[in-house]
This record gives sequence, C-alpha cells and structure tokens, in this order.
Amino acid sequence: MSLSVSLTVNGRLRTIILDDPRVTLLDLLRERLALTGAKKGCDRGQCGACTVLVDGRRVNACLALAVSLDGSEITTIEGLADGDDLHPVQAAFIACDGMQCGYCTPGQIMSAVGLIAEGRAGNDPERVRELMSGNICRCAAYQGITEAVIEAGRALAERTAPSERTERSLA
Repeated sequence: MSLSVSLTVNGRLRTIILDDPRVTLLDLLRERLALTGAKKGCDRGQCGACTVLVDGRRVNACLALAVSLDGSEITTIEGLADGDDLHPVQAAFIACDGMQCGYCTPGQIMSAVGLIAEGRAGNDPERVRELMSGNICRCAAYQGITEAVIEAGRALAERTAPSERTERSLA
C-alpha cells in the first residue's frame, strides 16, 4: 500500500510516495531527499544528532513517522544558510568553537535555532545547557556550544531590535 505525503522541506514543496508507512522522517530526508545533514546516531531519540525543525519546533527525526507529518514545514541544516551567508547560529558555532569532530553539529545547531526561537534560555548558561541536554556531543564541546547559543541569541535579538525600535519611535 503506497501513501503520499506532502512536506515543505527547506522552503520547497515536496510530494513523496511512501511504500511503507513506517518510514521515519530521518530516513526520508537522508535516503529519499539526499539531505544528509541530519545524522543517524542512536536511532532511538537519545542523542539529538537527527534534530530538525518541524513547523518551527525541535524534533528528533528518527522518532517521527514521515506519514504523520503530512502538510508540515521541515527545516534541516541544509536550509539554514542564505546562499553563502551563514545563519547566525552557524556563524556563532564557528566563532565560539562549538564543535570538534562535527558529527553532532547539525543536530546541535538545529536544536539551538529552535531553542532561541522558543525564547526560553536567554543569557543563562545553565538554562542553555539544560534546554540543549537532548543533544549529546561525544567530544564534549559543551562549553563552546553553550557560548555559541548565547552569542547567536544576542545576534538574533540585535537583528530584530532595530525594527522594533523604529516601530516604537513611530508610535
């Protein structure tokens, strides 16, 4: 029995025929759409290497059935940069040395993007560590990761702040 699923992946509408309703979002992304940034680490939702955004929320793609996401908007690491311009979180990971081997980095970055969008961490390193705890780094680059999340949060806040100041001054 074949099923059709329509997803907007990195801004592009994709309709995919699934021969098996048990296909995970991770396998669909990696094997059918050749988007290999999300990694298959544990395949049990314990490491966070497969983290992507589904409708703006952080999701372990290895645990999500693709068929259950019909109509959803998916953002992967491949969809963050704007051409050669890195997303502020990607730039912060480089600037803060938030990676070592790099295997977990796509999942860490996607989790950080979601976390910053949630607006729950602020500048508190302990809170950032707690809210990023679903992403494991075997190389233990946690200090750099924490600094990168805080730095990216500041950069994104500054990016939106000028327009808010203009709106307030016009009021």
